[in-house]
Amino acid sequence: MPTSAATTAREILTGLHALMARRGSPQAKLDHVVDLIADAMSSEVCSIYLLRNNLLELWATHGLRKEAVHVTRLALGEGLVGTIARDARVLNLAEASVHPEFVYRPETGEEHFHSFAGVPIIHREQSIGTLCVQHADPRRYDDVEIEALQTVAMVLSEILASARLVDSTRRGGEQNDGGAVRLAGLKLVTGMARGVAVFHEPRVIVHQTVAEDTEAERTRVYAAFRRMREQIENMTREAEFGTVGEHNEILETYKMFAYDEGWSRRINEAIDSGLTAEAAIERVQQRTRARMREIDDPLLKERMHDLDDLANRLLRIVSGRMGTAAQTGLAKDAVLIARNLGPAELLEYDRRRLKAVVLEEGSLTAHVTIVARAMGVPVIGRIGDIRHIASEGDTILVDGDAGAVTVRPTRSLSTQFDNRMAMSLRRRAEYAALRPLPPTTTDGLRVALMVNAGLADDAAAIETTGADGIGLFRTEFQFLVAATLPGRDSQYRLYKSVMDTAGDKPVVFRTLDIGGDKALPYLQDTRDESENPAMGWRALRLSLERSTLMKAQARALIEAAGGRVLRVMFPMVCEPWEYEEARALFEKQLAWATSVKRPIPSRIEYGAMLEVPSLAEMLDILLPRVDFLSIGTNDLTQFLFAADRADPRLAARYDWLSPAILRFLKRVTDQARAANVPVRLCGEMGGRPLEALALIGIGIDQFSITPAAVGPIKAMIRSIDAGAVRAKMDKLLATPPRDMRRTLGDWARKQGAVLD
Repeated sequence: MPTSAATTAREILTGLHALMARRGSPQAKLDHVVDLIADAMSSEVCSIYLLRNNLLELWATHGLRKEAVHVTRLALGEGLVGTIARDARVLNLAEASVHPEFVYRPETGEEHFHSFAGVPIIHREQSIGTLCVQHADPRRYDDVEIEALQTVAMVLSEILASARLVDSTRRGGEQNDGGAVRLAGLKLVTGMARGVAVFHEPRVIVHQTVAEDTEAERTRVYAAFRRMREQIENMTREAEFGTVGEHNEILETYKMFAYDEGWSRRINEAIDSGLTAEAAIERVQQRTRARMREIDDPLLKERMHDLDDLANRLLRIVSGRMGTAAQTGLAKDAVLIARNLGPAELLEYDRRRLKAVVLEEGSLTAHVTIVARAMGVPVIGRIGDIRHIASEGDTILVDGDAGAVTVRPTRSLSTQFDNRMAMSLRRRAEYAALRPLPPTTTDGLRVALMVNAGLADDAAAIETTGADGIGLFRTEFQFLVAATLPGRDSQYRLYKSVMDTAGDKPVVFRTLDIGGDKALPYLQDTRDESENPAMGWRALRLSLERSTLMKAQARALIEAAGGRVLRVMFPMVCEPWEYEEARALFEKQLAWATSVKRPIPSRIEYGAMLEVPSLAEMLDILLPRVDFLSIGTNDLTQFLFAADRADPRLAARYDWLSPAILRFLKRVTDQARAANVPVRLCGEMGGRPLEALALIGIGIDQFSITPAAVGPIKAMIRSIDAGAVRAKMDKLLATPPRDMRRTLGDWARKQGAVLD
């Protein structure tokens, strides 16, 4: 056996390269492959098992009985071969028969062989087979031999893929015939869509694994390391001034790994074995992932995830693919796949081509979900395996109504999906028929239904949905989609365009809510590096500190509303003095506009958003000073429950129909009504029929919701008796049931409420 893993691997890779260039059937080539490996490693047995229809089938062997080829099959997890493939880990045994997973197959004639070593054959992060060697003498294989086997297995995976011997039926999810995989997740934005899989950060597929010039590959890796280190140094420096998104702790970990000599040495050793720069990085990355699977300590596992992410960055640098899919453009109707997204990243995509989003993480109230809902793009979150199961270009069916994703659907599954989509379209047509009808309950309560918006085109939803106006115009969207800070003139044009489109219907502008997960890359101090940025430097706090920014916005709004009523509200007000300071700033800009003869509104109505629970304790001071109150249930919920809405572990833990939330909202509503101050609810809670019914039951009769929700909410409103709902909610809140959602839902359906 050669003493160097690199020498052994290079000898085998050279032979493989020549062998695969010859003409011949895949079977004949694999038969030669096992002979080549056995000879180079002085091994008595070398065998290749491939995963076909979830069974590992012996495809080629040197040393075992040839009659066993295509006869011996093992399930995943069965025997040593099945254990290696299932767990994607190496086995190195001096005496194979004593291992608890050992299974004897007499047709192979392997009873003469004692020692055993096997490595998984991995393609695109999935085990597709096993490569193993055996000897008659009982001994553990040297590390250099295992290393050589792993390198060969990596190259072999690409050869098998090129020969179309990779099983299209992947593990993970609920598998159907033909390789289709159905995955269940958390429905974040409803709707149905079809498209091809597109990765937000495109996966680098290593096509050339065998190097032609080892020194040239080494030079490429050195250059990639230098560039990666420069990037991390820049990110670390910028983080000191609050302009970068990665948390300082992660950046420090990145920096540690980027300068880790052991990591770079292992990549160089892989190049020495004959691999290209890309293949060498991936080879070492496979080893990292194998270690991750064996680690139980969550902190250490997290650090290994950081190394995996850094390896992906290095791989993209060396291959010249650093951009996101938004920058390269969407060529077809696409389903975007990502671990997570920020709202600004989502807004970069072509809205004509982007049909749906599937996230490994995600939560109902994360800002990217809110933006997607405003765009009318279905989103499903918490599908942890999606980036491993789907491949770029796979057909994806997204059922946002059911919270399900189907990858590579069969014809029958596609037909079923099309039928459900047709039903969904018919339901939308029924909602569209309600457009000219008022949202009035059966006992005569007129409910105000307004829409949320954020871009100029969104204002058209007033007409298409029959809404009463725009109850929340998110002014920060213009800043999120811009490459540079929007000036006062561009803000003025946007605000005037929106009010012109709305006509005589009201538009309520929320001043900038930036910071937290809505950071602006071109503006310092909008990225909060604290442990919980949602409770940090954002919204009104940031705007009052950066008063120049707020003054420019105030002037733009005041002039755009010339001759009309300007309705403006301030986000994340914690105490009355913050509201007073923001209002005083607007009043000062109004006085300036008047003095220089600029257009001014006929009047200004000021409102505050109640998102922070502390403000509820100061309503007696605040209410006499506001024209209206808007409740933002997205932030309010996370603050009431101390539950970070960006944390996927908490995404579904707390229910909007919790008696704690409903009691809180009722207390606020009752106090505002007593002060004769209108209350409007602006949150995702109001866009769900059962939740909206409960809100009407506690006295809320003004809503600002996503345009897609107007139809379902109007249908629900027109089917209920508000008096009966209020009486029922009084009883339920006085003595809350164990399951408020089920109790209220059952009662409402018996009353004939339209909730679907």
